[in-house]
Parts: sequence; structure tokens; C-alpha cells
Amino acid sequence: MEYFINCNTSTLAPYTVPLDQQRAAHLYRRLGFSASVDTINLAVGQTADTLVDNLINEALNLAPLPAPVWADWNDNNYPADEDAARQLRNQQLQDWRIAYTNALIGGNLRDRLSFFWSNHLVTEVDIYNCNSFLYYYTNTLQRHAIGNFKTFVSEMGLTSAMLYYLDGAYNNGNNPNENYARELYELFTLGEGNAYTEQDIIETARALSGYVNRGEIGCSPVAFDATAFDAGSKTILGQTGNWGYDDVMDILFNERPNEIGRFICKKLYEFFVHPDSSDDAGNAETIIQQLASTFVANNFEIAPVLSQLFKSQHFFDDEAIGVIIKSPFDFYLNVIKETSFSYDDSVMLNVIDASRLLSQNLFDPFDVAGWQRDRSWINTNFIIGRWLSIEILIEGFYQNNPEQFRTFAVNAVDPADSNTSNPEIVTRAILNRLLPKGIHDDEFANALSAFAEAEGVIQEYYSPDYIPGGLSLWMLSISPEVPFQVYLLLQHIARQPEFQLK
Repeated sequence: MEYFINCNTSTLAPYTVPLDQQRAAHLYRRLGFSASVDTINLAVGQTADTLVDNLINEALNLAPLPAPVWADWNDNNYPADEDAARQLRNQQLQDWRIAYTNALIGGNLRDRLSFFWSNHLVTEVDIYNCNSFLYYYTNTLQRHAIGNFKTFVSEMGLTSAMLYYLDGAYNNGNNPNENYARELYELFTLGEGNAYTEQDIIETARALSGYVNRGEIGCSPVAFDATAFDAGSKTILGQTGNWGYDDVMDILFNERPNEIGRFICKKLYEFFVHPDSSDDAGNAETIIQQLASTFVANNFEIAPVLSQLFKSQHFFDDEAIGVIIKSPFDFYLNVIKETSFSYDDSVMLNVIDASRLLSQNLFDPFDVAGWQRDRSWINTNFIIGRWLSIEILIEGFYQNNPEQFRTFAVNAVDPADSNTSNPEIVTRAILNRLLPKGIHDDEFANALSAFAEAEGVIQEYYSPDYIPGGLSLWMLSISPEVPFQVYLLLQHIARQPEFQLK
């Protein structure tokens, strides 16, 4: 896999050129999990300003997933039999993972962001093992995904999922636990070793103490116990007083706004624009600093930062397109969105299971630092796993409804070519729909070969005597072999290096 160097020198000046197909698709692959051919076609010709405003407003107004019936359950709500209780918990967890994955594929920017934040404000359901805690954690991700970052961090720290995961539920004032205080600075707001000291961590842990009332029943929400709070004086980031939880958040965001701004905007940049954010050949560092200034000036509101970034020349520069390796969830969900193949909960479960096998286990990153993303998604085992699993997914779509492959091909071409007799037109159109930078000569030749060698192709079409534009018995809209040909073509494209990128 090529090592991408960030040579993007464009600025945050607005991108005012009406969007073409490639840039419209780029926007939807980055801001969501891609989009259908029809959605991309509607976006073509629009300005980034209009389209980004629409997507941000949609994200701001999208309601979180409805609470499941078990949202407030504790151990008393489960069967007394341990096996039966475990089976019910596992079924609830599976159902919630499916519901959330359906939100990912349908939620565009809001759930692209909630997914991003789940890998920043990390918890692991296997650690706290309470489905009710998971629901409220997910609800917090969705409600604040494009809201105020200070409010987001403050509320997330008091979710039972986080209190259990990073030992806040065991942080007694007479015996402070430093785990959450350390990660609050190191991973969630400032970055490792940046603008805080070990003494700040010790003092912050004292101020965060007291949230230790875990109830008498398993999976009861954690509550504050004033008797377990350290009421002594603490000095945090240079400020001295009898500080508590809310004070820590105020001091952190008041005393270290620029450091928080740069740390968070750097992560947003690497997730949405380019994985390399400090290469000397480009100007990523300048872009990040400008975004950080916007972040701080807007009191840590996330939407203004994203609006500035997604409308910019920097975001739409050629050097920003096709340079991020798809995560497993991107890999599978992009195919479903871009083809508009029909799916149900069983397909979503297959996506979840396949992603887990490729090391992206939903709600269970492997540690508090989260998935490391990008190049970590590709190695010898994972690339073979991608090939085999995507073949199974595409085969399932074909077995369920072969004709939807013809429909995808018809939609992919220009409307004037819906009855074309030229497979080359169809192949080029599909490649341009599925590859972030469109076709390259070698890719095109290989894909066309796979298409042409499919069973049932009219051999005389490819004879030396064939005259392009002449009579052919093959026609996209009616020839019976077309669905199988498109199926084989998709199987072939899915193995290409460029298909792994977005």
C-alpha cells in the first residue's frame, strides 16, 4: 500500500466551484458512509456552501436513537438463571449494535461524528458489561456529536459507562484513583504530556472524587456520594480552591483553550481530511491552527469548525481525495450505500461481524486509545479478510436479487446510455462511481477484462471485426447476462487497491 504524504497546499478559502461527481462523492464518503448514485447526482452542480449547510443542519436536528425497553434495566430485570440472563443480555447487545449500524448508514454527518467520538471518548462494553450503560453512552455520543465539546466532555465523564471504564466509580476522596484524570488530559482534551503535570493529575483526581455510589443492584447508575468527596484545597493548572467536578471542566477549558483547540482539530483533520497532519510538503499545520482558532472563538462549538473545513478549498483539493484507507465499517457500508442494494438487519449483522474479524469491534475498541485507523487497517491478514468478506457480502446481494445489479449499472451510467450496447461505457461509469479518483488505465483494463469474460457475453462483440457503435446483441437494459456480469465486475473492483481508499 502506498504511503501517502500530505502535499495539500490549498487554504481554508471557500470552494466555490459547483461540485462535480467526484467531489460530491468525496464529500459524502467523508461526511457520512457515502451515498447512493441518485444522491450524488442531486449533489452535482450544487455549491459546497449549500450542501454542507444542509448536512450540518440535518445533523444538528437529528434525534438520537429511541430508548430500548431495557434502557434502565438492572440485574433485577433479568432472569435468575445465569444462562438465560446471559443470552438475553447478548441478544439486547446484538440488537443495539444493529440499530446503531442502521443509524450509521442512514445518519450521514451526525453518526459519522458519533462514530468518530466513540473512538475518542472511548469505553469498552466488555469492561462494564451493562447494556443500560451502553445505551446512555451511545445517547450521549449522538446528542453531542456536533454540539458543544466542553458540554460533551463534561457529560460523558459522568456516564456510568465512563465512570466504570476508567475507574471513576472507585475514586474515593480518601484514596483517589487517577485513571480518569489522566485520560481526561492525555487522550480526551490536551494530548499526552501537553500543558499539564503529574501533580495536576493527582490534584484533578481528588477534585473528581465522590462519584462512587454504585447501588446495591448490579447495573445501577453511579451516583455522587458527598462523604466520598475530597473537600480539601487543590491546585489544578495553576488555580487553587476547593474544586469539584464542574470546576475541573471550567478550569481546563478556561486555562488551556488553545491546547484543547489544536488537539481536537488535529484529530478532526486526520479523520476527515488526511491521516498525515504535519508533513512539511503541505500546510496541514496552518489549517489546524486556523480551525483551532475558530473552535476557541466559538466557545468550543463543533459545527462552526466543520463548516469552515468542509466548505474549503483545502477539503476539496485533489490531494485530499482518495488518501484515507477505509475502515472496515467504511468498506462494507460504502458498498451498500453506493449500490443501493437492498439490505436488512441480517446484512447489518454480517457487517458488524465481518468488521469485528478485521479488528473493528463496535463499542469495543481494543483499549482506551481506540482504533489507530488508516494504515493499521491494512496488513496481510486483513487484506485477505477484506477480499473474502466483501465477496460474501456481494454474493449475498446477488443471490437475494440479481436484477438489482442491472439497476445499479443503469443508474451509474449517463441517462442517455441506459440502453447502451457498449460494456465499456458501463464499466467506466461503475469505476468512476466506486473509486474515489475514478479510473486509471491499468485498473480499467483489468476490470473491463473481468466484465468481458463473464459467462454469456456475446463473443462476436469482442471479435477483431467488431466496429464500435455497430450492431450488437448485447444491451444493458435487457440482456439476461448483465446482472451476473456486473456482479463479477464488482467482485473484481472490490479487490483493487484504490477501492480500499476514500
